[in-house]
Amino acid sequence: MAVFEYKARDEDGNIFSGVYHDIDSLAALREELGRLGYALVKARRKKPSGGAKRKIKQSEVVGFAHRFAGMCSAGLSIDRCLQVLEEQTENLPFKDRIADIRQHVETGSTLREAFGKYRDVFSDFFLGMVEAGESGGKLSHTLEMAAVYLEKQNDLKKQVKSAFAYPVVVGVMCLLIVTYLIIFVIPVFSKVYQQLHVNLPGPTQALLDISVFVRECWLFLLVIVFGCVLLGRRFSKNPRTLARWHAFKLKMPVFGKLNVMLVLSRFIRTFAMLGSAGVSYIDALEIAGVVANNQTVKDIGTKLQERLETGSTVTEAMSEHEIFPPMVIQLASAGEEAGVLPEMLNKGVDFLDKDINRSISTLLVKLEPALTIVMGTIVGFILVGVYLPLFDYMAHVE
Repeated sequence: MAVFEYKARDEDGNIFSGVYHDIDSLAALREELGRLGYALVKARRKKPSGGAKRKIKQSEVVGFAHRFAGMCSAGLSIDRCLQVLEEQTENLPFKDRIADIRQHVETGSTLREAFGKYRDVFSDFFLGMVEAGESGGKLSHTLEMAAVYLEKQNDLKKQVKSAFAYPVVVGVMCLLIVTYLIIFVIPVFSKVYQQLHVNLPGPTQALLDISVFVRECWLFLLVIVFGCVLLGRRFSKNPRTLARWHAFKLKMPVFGKLNVMLVLSRFIRTFAMLGSAGVSYIDALEIAGVVANNQTVKDIGTKLQERLETGSTVTEAMSEHEIFPPMVIQLASAGEEAGVLPEMLNKGVDFLDKDINRSISTLLVKLEPALTIVMGTIVGFILVGVYLPLFDYMAHVE
């Protein structure tokens, strides 16, 4: 698909310009404009800009949703809102997408259809909220709800990343230090051992063998790593393998409980937000299963849909699955009785997010000392292996 900059003439003879995205050829562009009642005057393929490789961050989508909601609530038309947002956006790929969305809205597409072209930027949850707001005549309200939801999810993701930044840095530093010792330091001591003609103990001989293997077979190791990455990507596209991996993530040692809470937070909050926006519970469960990004929870969402279609309540359907915390089920029951299910589920997710923060803090308290011990053990083993022959030699000299 290409991007074309064009000039066209309308039925009154007025010439206007624009940019058309995702079009196969110049002939297809002429046909598309003709279908809209315009005659193509001139067009050229737009070259990718220098910022085309720049990613669109979630925080930029959050800001876009907040500004869009604010301008809609102020009474501006949809196309005017999109035009202003396009002018204010500095990220060129995001700017191009907003321009394309505006053009599709101006030519009669619904907002849901226009945004739906860019599912890589705007999630299924966002699209569902846009569709609910557009059909219900409360677009500014649903956009604001979507922005709040995306902001909470973005904040939660940042908290998890920042919390595990220290362990990751410690692990990377440990790997770099060990690699440096094996490649550059141990060979120096190997020459010293040869000059001293001393018998090498087991740990020292093991270190020397590892050093020789790494220095002589580094290309082979790179091929193995590259092959593992390719296999990982291939298996990640296999539905069965992906489903098993998702199930393992929820049951894995140490991190399993945290993963369950993170996935449930996305699933329940998405369901609650869509429900409060007027989306049917069955459709909301379908979208929530996709947003959860876990096949196990998605399958549970499908089962919940089936139970609701047979006349069961949300509480009854949830209570059949142990993955949902009792607190959430109790709040769902109270919410259904009072007719405020989405609001009660949102409160439950707020409690769940607090549990996530506490679990992360507790996990880090245990993880940091463990990493220190592991790093100290590895470096200590290397140092002992390096100096043992020297100690033996000094003992014989005395």
